Amino acid sequence: VHHSPHGRSMPNQKTHRIVKNPRISARHLADYMAASEQVKRRIVRDCKYQLIARMMQHNEAKMVAGNFIRKQTDDTSGLDNSAALLRNRMADTPFDRALFDVNADYIARFAKMYPALVLPKADALNPGRPSAINLNGTRVSIDIACRLRRVTQTNKVRVGAVALRYAKGKPLSTPVAEWQAAFLYGYLGAVGVEDGADPERKLCVIIDAYAGV
Repeated sequence: VHHSPHGRSMPNQKTHRIVKNPRISARHLADYMAASEQVKRRIVRDCKYQLIARMMQHNEAKMVAGNFIRKQTDDTSGLDNSAALLRNRMADTPFDRALFDVNADYIARFAKMYPALVLPKADALNPGRPSAINLNGTRVSIDIACRLRRVTQTNKVRVGAVALRYAKGKPLSTPVAEWQAAFLYGYLGAVGVEDGADPERKLCVIIDAYAGV
């Protein structure tokens, strides 16, 4: 009998795996920083004991939204088309059908709310593959939609990044967003994404794709 960290047991079925070395995503770190003590314990527990079963992820929606931001256009018809393609995509399993639909919901909502967003004036660049950073023995991974870059009137380079958050029917709390934006700012300063460039706070942006903020 394998016991899950959630207090339930499943005969001859292992539901979770133990993560031996401490690690967390920047997203969950922001959640942790703004959480109550009880929720903080749950977040740490979920990082240590990870579900083996497939989980609903918004990877495709985030890729589509990130590509759209980098185009720096106001025409959201391409987003609507991407959502429609996902809804019409053939699925081999009920899980895949649900996965395609939640990603389509994300894209459709982002398309609807995008006109309300006011992004800083800067070039939107490919995010590349941001490397994880080690903080006091904990590996913190980061997921960004694009990098931002601008040149000041005195020819100084300022950089930033955009990360996306989405929870259907639930706006992102301001403290969580601010913690995650602060992490972006600190991360860019620590890793030095471009020689001679400095991170700028107003270029470190968290987009709530559900609320359009």
